[in-house]
Amino acid sequence: MSDTITLLNAPAIQRALTRIAHEVAESNEDSAAVAIVGIQRGGVLLAQRLQEILTGLWAHPVPTGALDVSLHRDDLNHRVAPRLQPTLIPFDVTGKTVVLVDDVLFSGRTIRAAMDALNDFGRPQRIQLAVLIDRGHRELPIKADFVGKNVPTAHAEVVRVNFSETGAADSVVLQKP
Repeated sequence: MSDTITLLNAPAIQRALTRIAHEVAESNEDSAAVAIVGIQRGGVLLAQRLQEILTGLWAHPVPTGALDVSLHRDDLNHRVAPRLQPTLIPFDVTGKTVVLVDDVLFSGRTIRAAMDALNDFGRPQRIQLAVLIDRGHRELPIKADFVGKNVPTAHAEVVRVNFSETGAADSVVLQKP
């Protein structure tokens, strides 16, 4: 039997994304040079929401894309066959500040794979990382630039981010074994 604890409800997620958007805006003077790339799957929905907020702050559209990192992971031999998701980056990343967006930062391996995959599309001037939840347990020296909430967890616990776009109520839950 496992316990489930709600870490963030819908209004808390919106507040966290609004704060992250303001931090991104403050950290990037040249808003025209910023692009957002969400990591499949949860990062894509967050990237779209972040893009909407930044478009309002900057009063111009912000290029946004989606990136599947499945084939760039260094742990492919430890996983079942990857379920590939679409990669769509309809702009040149070369010379841009790319804000990579993911829902949960854990070991850092997904982010490393994302940086490798992103380089297939050009050479960004800078890569920044925005995550909704940072739960620690890094295996690689990766640190998010923008964090919605730091949640210290046990290694065996699971953090799930639910989205209204997928039919669930917006929430972040912690499942204890």
